[in-house]
Amino acid sequence: MNKAITDGIVFMPPAFANGLNVWSSGDGTPGSPTYNGSGTGAFVPADADFGGCLEILKVSATQKLRYMGQTPLQPGCYLQIKVRVKAISGPLPEVRIAAWAGGAGDSHVTGVIEQGPATQLSGYGRVQEITAIVGTGQRNGVDMPWGVAALYGHFGLDLVGSNGAVVRVDDIEITDVTSVFLRDMISLVDVRDFGAIGDGVADDTAAFVAADQAAAGRRVFVSEGTYALTQNTTIASEIEFEGTVTMPDDKMLLLTKNFDLPAYITAFGDEELAFKKAFQALLNNSDHESLDMGGRKISVNGPIDMAAAVPNRQSGFSTRRVIRNGQFDVKSNSAWDTETFTSVATYNPSDPTRLTNVANVANIPVGALVQGNGVGREIYVRSKNVGAGEIRLNAPIFDAAGTQNFTFYSFKYLLDFIGFGTLRKFGMEEIEFQCNGRCSAIRLAPSGSTFAVANCFISRPKDRGITSIGTGCQGMLIDNCQFLSSEESFNVPDRRSIALNATANDVKLRHNRAVRFQSFAVLAGTNNLVLGNHFFQGDSIAQGVRSAGLVMIGTYNSSTISESYVDNCFVQWTNERDANPTYTAGFSFSAMTITDNIFYCNEVAPWFSNIVIRPHGPGHFLNGVVIAGNKFRSVNGTIDRAERVDTTFAGLNHFRHLNVSVRDNTFHGVTTKVENPLRLRFSQNSNSQVWGVWAQGRLPFGGKARGCDAVTVLGPLRNSFGQIVHDTPYVQLEQGAGNDVINLRWSQSLRGTVSTMIRMEV
Repeated sequence: MNKAITDGIVFMPPAFANGLNVWSSGDGTPGSPTYNGSGTGAFVPADADFGGCLEILKVSATQKLRYMGQTPLQPGCYLQIKVRVKAISGPLPEVRIAAWAGGAGDSHVTGVIEQGPATQLSGYGRVQEITAIVGTGQRNGVDMPWGVAALYGHFGLDLVGSNGAVVRVDDIEITDVTSVFLRDMISLVDVRDFGAIGDGVADDTAAFVAADQAAAGRRVFVSEGTYALTQNTTIASEIEFEGTVTMPDDKMLLLTKNFDLPAYITAFGDEELAFKKAFQALLNNSDHESLDMGGRKISVNGPIDMAAAVPNRQSGFSTRRVIRNGQFDVKSNSAWDTETFTSVATYNPSDPTRLTNVANVANIPVGALVQGNGVGREIYVRSKNVGAGEIRLNAPIFDAAGTQNFTFYSFKYLLDFIGFGTLRKFGMEEIEFQCNGRCSAIRLAPSGSTFAVANCFISRPKDRGITSIGTGCQGMLIDNCQFLSSEESFNVPDRRSIALNATANDVKLRHNRAVRFQSFAVLAGTNNLVLGNHFFQGDSIAQGVRSAGLVMIGTYNSSTISESYVDNCFVQWTNERDANPTYTAGFSFSAMTITDNIFYCNEVAPWFSNIVIRPHGPGHFLNGVVIAGNKFRSVNGTIDRAERVDTTFAGLNHFRHLNVSVRDNTFHGVTTKVENPLRLRFSQNSNSQVWGVWAQGRLPFGGKARGCDAVTVLGPLRNSFGQIVHDTPYVQLEQGAGNDVINLRWSQSLRGTVSTMIRMEV
């Protein structure tokens, strides 16, 4: 680029032949003395080497020559001042290009370099060329970097040394040499041309802002160097980084035209830091709703505290934001090591989420997993009060009244959102979390809603895939994700990892796949939808134990499990978070719908069941439960039944069941095929007035014969004489030692066949 060509700017001063009244022996400003009639300078019209030239007699320690015209200096423009000189007589002086820098209001710009390198003249009559370059930016080859405060200069030269020298000076040339320094100036605006230093110390914020403002549709270019930005900096133009920037943790770089992770990686030169700064910008930039990782894989050496990356948003953030399209790769580092704490504490079921008198409470981290006698699954420290020696849990525990030792496990998470007070409408899409068995993947904020993870791979988490320590999982959406366990080679009893947990309501798990965790999901809220998932947890041990694939916690659950593939694991429904688990009031185990699933198991023990209810206190019953359209299959061995009650802590009250529908299921490799209402064909081969019809254990969950919807006679009824009799029985319910027999009482002794519909509820 050349301003003389593109903008018609005249840089070249007039020849000496045009008069010496514009050539000053001072600084070149108006009113300074000129060489016209000064006696120290004269025009020589016919020098053998120069043609017309100026002859100067040196009478000052620094004899100056300045053009009094204002030669403009624009940002991004670089000028070369060139002059040919020769000594005629007297002491040989040093010669250098020199100038006076002028700013706004014709003021002198101080603090800039106004002299070029000096050249010692080496002989009389010998022509020597003296040059220097002036410009706004500090670049290699620029002798006089003036920044953006200087608007023009009075250019010329200095003669330095002993007086008495006579020197002849050819006409001074000033030319635009910008193209030597800048790439394509039509498309690039370099921050150095606006005063950026790039030494990693000087504050270059203003230069970046000025370059962005001057870009006017062109790209801002950050040339090689390290640029310190000490304030929030917004770049509204496209930007290209050859150098890198540094910033304080609480200051933001907002790249509104290049908002993607690759741009931040080139800006900061460190992938992990770049991700933090890009996330910081995402939550502070209204122009973008998502951060595209650009398919980049980021090497991560320690937990990423997402809230710490955005100090001004830690209280909460509720505007939709998404991170998508990339990969995190966890590297070996002691920063991932799980911390374990043991402490004595007291629990009172009347305050079911509080531990009191907690020893060493200051050292127990918020978010730690709690284990101890009577502590259910996925109980976490939600908050703590160090002064009071108290801990708040995310949920009650069922049987821990009194004082005991508790163990607290502080897992480390690749992305940790726990520092936010509230986080709403945040999503992760098309990302692989390569935990490599070294850490867990994601920990949610303590509160919030609609956290979404879609089309992601959570690969080999050490302990947990997704953890909620509070209500940050409200309305959580997990769709089309793969959860790949780091414990795949372990036998089932040795597995400890869980793909995800939730405490709050309205969770949607849809079309996910989970491989060989201890459990796929532990859901403790209501109104959940578990649709189209495939989770499998078997091992190669014949008749080995199986763990719960899906744990549903809470009596009134109101959840739907549908169209899923439950493979070598089971669905467990429990009330292990009831601080007072004995049923006294409410709906009890109710509102669960399990429909159209595939339940498959292989080489399991006969006592294995696909659906298990585990009450933690007496008196509970089923109320509004639907199990329909499912396919139960066991291969390489049969199982006794597909459903059962785990009576480890308590059984069910079978005389209170209400509205239970178990129908249209298929059973293969299952000995006892259950349904409710249960249709049974019964044949009485000898004459009797009382026919006892046994439910054969086919009422679900050990139900009793508490109802009979129909008795239909199939074929003739015959009396003791073989005569056909038309009769109708009445039914006696809950007969037999197990209350699972109905008695049909006829008006006389009869034999024949009937079809009955027996129910486990009234």
